[in-house]
Amino acid sequence: MARRKRGRDISGWLIVDKPAGVSSNFVVNKVKWALDANKAGHAGTLDPEATGLLAVALGEATKTVPYITDALKAYEFEVTFGAATNTDDAEGEVIARSDLRPSDDDIRAGLAAFRGHITQIPPQYSAVKIDGQRAYALARAGEDLELSARPLYVETLDLVSRKNPESAVLEMVCGKGGYVRAIARDLGAALGCYGHVAWLRRLWSGPFDLDDAVSLEQVELAAKTTALDAALLPLEHALDGLPHLRATSEGAQRLRVGNPGQVMDAAPNYGDQAWASFEGRPVAIGRYMGGELHPSRVFNL
Repeated sequence: MARRKRGRDISGWLIVDKPAGVSSNFVVNKVKWALDANKAGHAGTLDPEATGLLAVALGEATKTVPYITDALKAYEFEVTFGAATNTDDAEGEVIARSDLRPSDDDIRAGLAAFRGHITQIPPQYSAVKIDGQRAYALARAGEDLELSARPLYVETLDLVSRKNPESAVLEMVCGKGGYVRAIARDLGAALGCYGHVAWLRRLWSGPFDLDDAVSLEQVELAAKTTALDAALLPLEHALDGLPHLRATSEGAQRLRVGNPGQVMDAAPNYGDQAWASFEGRPVAIGRYMGGELHPSRVFNL
């Protein structure tokens, strides 16, 4: 006898303004509990002390998580100058100090090296895996790690404001895999004064921004009611960057069982990724080839 799934078959995205002091997984589990959902995940981890946009996928929307994970994201953060920490943020132990403080012009000039296609070494305390173990676990155990540099695309990185010589507020738009803490660390090193992140806030991620967000307090207050359902965004919001095609009736039937299916509307280029719907409901994501969509992910809606 098949085991019955626990929770509701509910699909969509709930955008949460994550507070400081809780992990991303804590937020996901809270949302899953509040909505009584049978499946949930998130599209891009925020450190426990970071705040801002956390996109939580529910049900079939979890199949679209990679399209948000790979999308550009925007962050606002403050860099404290004059000290390096072992975690590259304010939670860590100070490991080096400097009396030097950069001018506004120094900062603007220094930021140029961190735009475009760059490489960065992740922080010692990060979720990068080394031989199957998280770097932060090894670092907490006292190991001195040699992490490899990773590519990162930084679309913009600008000085926003300064309230005193000790710090600067920056805003960055970057691609997948970026560590804001590494930017702060490396900028401080480049300016010869050391630096670490004082606070960090994610402003938007792909098609989602904070205007869509609910607070964790709202999630808790509306738990186990239908009030949160109204805040859910459709699954297809995550697919805004892909061409949208309509499947024929027969094409939809074939797509739903994993076979290529006929689609209509203006054709994308041969081999392009696209998604198809039928009667207003998402059916599949795949590659467009000669009037058909060859599915890679099928939605059970």
